[in-house]
Amino acid sequence: MRFFLEHGVTVLGQRISLAELIGQICALAVVFLAKYRTLWTWPVQVAATVLLFSVYVSAHLGGLAARQVIILLISVYGWWAWTRRRDPVFGVVVRRSTLTEVLVTIGALVAGTVGVALLLEALDASWAPWPDAAIFVGTAVAFALQGRGLVEFWLVWLVVDAVGVPLQIDSGLWFSAVVYTAFAALVIWGWFSWIRDAKRTPPSRTVRKAVTT
Repeated sequence: MRFFLEHGVTVLGQRISLAELIGQICALAVVFLAKYRTLWTWPVQVAATVLLFSVYVSAHLGGLAARQVIILLISVYGWWAWTRRRDPVFGVVVRRSTLTEVLVTIGALVAGTVGVALLLEALDASWAPWPDAAIFVGTAVAFALQGRGLVEFWLVWLVVDAVGVPLQIDSGLWFSAVVYTAFAALVIWGWFSWIRDAKRTPPSRTVRKAVTT
């Protein structure tokens, strides 16, 4: 992995390591793959996770580094869950969150961010603990919702992008900042696509699939 960190390219005076470049390209690919609900979403995400873990460790962003470990675990779950949720006609079945699920999601985002930020401060694991924590928790929640086929995971990603762009710029990770900006546009695109897909899925089939997860 040291090779990918020590070698890279320079764009507009900013150095981009191979680990950051390839990792973020894989991360962008994941958004496209998720939009089309293909199982390839998850193995590509694993590749991005491994590369970006090394990038954030070297940048002393403990929250962002730790979230890669969480993403890896959730990716394994998502891969398994999507395999179970596949339908011969509709592909991976998606649906809107219930009110209870929305409230649980918001609660997890708020409580998780506070808890992780305080932990990062106590361990001196990040120079920007609060945005670092928000991205960490938001990413974990988004992937958990994505694994369950819930449309609202795209909205959580928008929050992550809004926090992530300024943090990446302040960290000198300019390419990652550009990628986060591109993510925002792709996330909106994916959001509307999944809404249409959720409407096309027969309600009875959606409920049955949701109950078995």
